[in-house]
Amino acid sequence: MVFGLGRKSKKDQSADPAESRASGESTDSADVASAVAGRRDEGPFDVSEVSSRDGYVDLGALLIAPSEGLQLRLEVEEATQRVVAVTMDLNGSSLQLQAFAAPKTEGLWDEIREQIGQSVGSQGGQVEEVEGGFGTELVAKLPAGTPDGSQGYRVARFIGIDGPRWFLRGVLGGPAAMEREAAAPLESLFRQIVVIRGDSPMPPRDLLQLRLPKDASATPAPGAPEFNAPEFKGPERGPETTQIG
Repeated sequence: MVFGLGRKSKKDQSADPAESRASGESTDSADVASAVAGRRDEGPFDVSEVSSRDGYVDLGALLIAPSEGLQLRLEVEEATQRVVAVTMDLNGSSLQLQAFAAPKTEGLWDEIREQIGQSVGSQGGQVEEVEGGFGTELVAKLPAGTPDGSQGYRVARFIGIDGPRWFLRGVLGGPAAMEREAAAPLESLFRQIVVIRGDSPMPPRDLLQLRLPKDASATPAPGAPEFNAPEFKGPERGPETTQIG
């Protein structure tokens, strides 16, 4: 590994409304329980769900499993030198990661998808909800110029995972944003991520603290993440990129 920072029957339809509501609530609860169980079994994981932290790249709020050919880039806010995101680069595709505090009793992903859609739409882009291996995902297209001067699109695929008092967002770019086969290696690594929320009280949507590994140093790099959800502010002047290795 390289470290570089269904239809209802008529009988059902004529059922008592209270019974229908109770049945719907029961189904919703079962769906939520199934989603939670799936995450616990397949990842990403909460730190309480893993037996050891050994063998991971420790970035503070996130533990990343190493993989051959994987490069990690840490995006650092210039004004404060705070690490605001980590990007995994593999096989020509990328996966940007950010972890946030979340309420105890409800998830953030449904609301955040709506806000991302509004933000992309305000920039002349388009969004589409799709079902994937992590549940409901969002594919976003933003207008962008091409090397020959014509108008094209930048594509990103948003993944959101609601965990216990945390929310993990992933943004796939490059071929992985459009091709499931190309995304598979990064999706596998995404499932292996361990989130460390910590016990300190935090307002919902506050970034969980990432940090540079030992012996890593920041080097300036132009540009900013291509897609930022509106409620999660990124660096005002653009990030620096720290390569780990």
